[in-house]
Amino acid sequence: MTLMHTYASTDVDRLLADTLRAASVPHAWSPASNIYEDARSFRVEAAVPGFAREAVEVTFEDSVLTIKGQHQEEETESRHYFLREIVPGTFSHSFRVPTAIDATKVIATVKDGVLTVELPKREETKLRRIQIQ
Repeated sequence: MTLMHTYASTDVDRLLADTLRAASVPHAWSPASNIYEDARSFRVEAAVPGFAREAVEVTFEDSVLTIKGQHQEEETESRHYFLREIVPGTFSHSFRVPTAIDATKVIATVKDGVLTVELPKREETKLRRIQIQ
């Protein structure tokens, strides 16, 4: 039952997005993202292809990581689009992360259109193996 609801929601979302795009109405979107954890840190990956490094902003405050970006396009009167899926606009996506982050060591890199933000865990929260005596 839940799976069917997911498909229906996806279809409705796609229909609405296609309708808004056809009408040239700007709509909000967020980049596809992954969040995962390993022994040393949490990582957030966000797909930002075509975005200049300077057009993306990453902030971390009060356990909330926020990624913002703006995609601009040259305005050209002579263009006549047959299909337009890459539209100019802005996005903002926020993620609440555990408080066990060392905020002074957060780093962000971008490679091949994927922004990766590494949020290192504080030393006292890392997994330690305890010897049984």
